[in-house]
Amino acid sequence: MASNEVQPPTDPGVQGELRHDRFVGGQDLTRWKSPPGRFLANLAQRVAARLGPNAALILTLAIGALIAIIMTAVFAQVYDSVTEADGVAGLDHPLLAAAKSIRSPGFDIVMTAYTNVGGTIGMPILGMIATVTLALRRRSWTPVILILTAAAGSLLMTIAGKPLYGRARPSLSDAIPPYEHSAAFPSGHALNSFVIAGIVAYLIVLRQRRRRGRVLTVAVAALFALTMGLSRVYLGHHWFTDVLSAWALGAAWLALVITAHRLYLTIRKRRTPDPG
Repeated sequence: MASNEVQPPTDPGVQGELRHDRFVGGQDLTRWKSPPGRFLANLAQRVAARLGPNAALILTLAIGALIAIIMTAVFAQVYDSVTEADGVAGLDHPLLAAAKSIRSPGFDIVMTAYTNVGGTIGMPILGMIATVTLALRRRSWTPVILILTAAAGSLLMTIAGKPLYGRARPSLSDAIPPYEHSAAFPSGHALNSFVIAGIVAYLIVLRQRRRRGRVLTVAVAALFALTMGLSRVYLGHHWFTDVLSAWALGAAWLALVITAHRLYLTIRKRRTPDPG
């Protein structure tokens, strides 16, 4: 797998996954160097022996989702303590003031349209297009499982996080309509766009053999997540720390989903003859 040539993405199912998805920049994702990693791989192998690889993947993701919800609750408590101590006042208010200073009628329209891409209609449409495209090209259910689970997990984290803290959004006088009235923490737009862009980028990177292509894919996904989060601050719909918290939670959840996929690949490798 040292070749820099792009590998054909059309190998069906498991053989295609083991041939094309195991390596990123020469690193074998099925090799676990740390003791905790090897423990997880062996545990996943035992689960797969009883339930099968796909069921083991789904179970791992379900456990990861539970961990993510618990992590959201813990994060909300820490966030609550920091904000009660006025630890973010020196960050949130100046950044909102800076956003207000660069507003203009035309830019307001552009940013409102852009932020809608990361909303409850735009992101599901983008996610579904990516899911169908990747699943058909790979002739595999793995992209469906990963993207839907990643999206569902980020949605659960958003739903769980808002009532745990109930932080108020910036004043309506500081916001650009249409106004939003749900709790501010965490920013659902920032969290969901980070996770969905991240998991789609991960799946694309797995099939890219040139470093430039991988870097460009990650950069585009990161730029999308970054600007989506900042659009929420510009519009006055969230404090910056709501967005920053969403990015942190999204990164943690994305790491759990990618780890689950690595375990799945490890199981498949151990159960399937080396495709070469």
